[in-house]
Amino acid sequence: MEHVDTIVVGAGVAGLTAARLLTDAGRRVVVLEARDRVGGRVWTDRSDGHVTDLGASWIHGILDSPVAAAAAAFGMRTVEFTVGGYQPDSRPIAYYGPDGERLSDAEAHAFADDIRTLDATLADVVAASAPDASYRDVTEEALARQPWDEDRTQRVREYLEHRSEEQYGAWIEDMAAHGLDDDSIDGDEVVFPDGYDRLPAHLADGLDIRLDHVVSRVRWSADGVVITADRGELRADTAVVTVPVGVLQADDFSIEPALPEPVAGALGRLAMNAFEKVFLRFPRTFWDDGVYAIRQQGPEGRRWHSWYDLTALHGEPTLLTFAAGPTAVEIRDWSEAEVVDSVLAQLTRLYGDRVERPTSVSITDWQGDPFAHGSYAYMTVGSTTDDHDDLSTPVGGVLHLAGEATWTDDPATVPAAMLSGHRAAQRILQRDIPIDRVWAD
Repeated sequence: MEHVDTIVVGAGVAGLTAARLLTDAGRRVVVLEARDRVGGRVWTDRSDGHVTDLGASWIHGILDSPVAAAAAAFGMRTVEFTVGGYQPDSRPIAYYGPDGERLSDAEAHAFADDIRTLDATLADVVAASAPDASYRDVTEEALARQPWDEDRTQRVREYLEHRSEEQYGAWIEDMAAHGLDDDSIDGDEVVFPDGYDRLPAHLADGLDIRLDHVVSRVRWSADGVVITADRGELRADTAVVTVPVGVLQADDFSIEPALPEPVAGALGRLAMNAFEKVFLRFPRTFWDDGVYAIRQQGPEGRRWHSWYDLTALHGEPTLLTFAAGPTAVEIRDWSEAEVVDSVLAQLTRLYGDRVERPTSVSITDWQGDPFAHGSYAYMTVGSTTDDHDDLSTPVGGVLHLAGEATWTDDPATVPAAMLSGHRAAQRILQRDIPIDRVWAD
């Protein structure tokens, strides 16, 4: 049986970061990756001549971001595209009311002010919430404190539902009260016109990465770790397991002996979300000029409520919308034509016969991906923010879990993945390592 210093399971950004730092420190490291590519949930599709990031797309705030620093060092081209964490007016937004008519600037500003008023109240309510409170519980309490009529309250309630779905791909009643505590952006947000996958490609350079190796079992003891894959077994002194929460919880992936506390408890309180992207490319633009987003209020926006204009990024008229939470679950078995018809029905409601059939469509299926089981993790009711860090607690001095779900300050992001891989490498080496060693020559 082959024996190395460290086995890294998963060639996403977390795994590649850990492997790169450990290799740089002189360790013999093998990375086992189930897919036929590196990157994990960073995945750029170029099959139709377009550059489409089907997984991670943004750096949500470039200030003090290790990913932004790495991208700059690797010469990756970026374009500013600040979303603002589903904020009400961080960029020009065309709002349409329940009747399908566009709100005036004054009406849109008033709605945005209502969101800010609610959020100011919500911060206090969340801070005082019970351990088993859901995000629905705290938002309803905050809404009840406002002197608004039912229609005004309902518009803000819908916004809060959409925010929980679009930020974490979870229905508002399924997410912990503190589930959006990390919803903050520092600096501009950027996207990658040449594809986000350039990042893992650079990180992977020079590493011993073995693709198409599906790991099914991790056995740990005081003597080290034995990894069982479909192509045999490997032994190592230490291991870094970076598979998503959905894989950690799957029946076809086991860790033996079972994970101890606090790791097991934290894992049981996190869940993978339902969050899919729908890209639609059109012959020409039919939507409003000078806006980056279109949002629809009212019951017609239950499934499709927000569209983002990616025309400048893709070089052709392109809208991106998200199927998130219940909608993502609902459309899992729909055909592409059914999804497109459903989306176009709402766009036609807003823009009439100007709407044309798209020339091409891309729809993700992260829920059906056996190596992910969803897009990223979220905090279920009863979870606390500590669960993210608790999930990374070293096991037996030999086993380390890393990945976006194991980082408290900014989970569900590529920076979280990179920082968690950096932390795992430091723990194995038992010394501090400058983060810039990740992208150093």
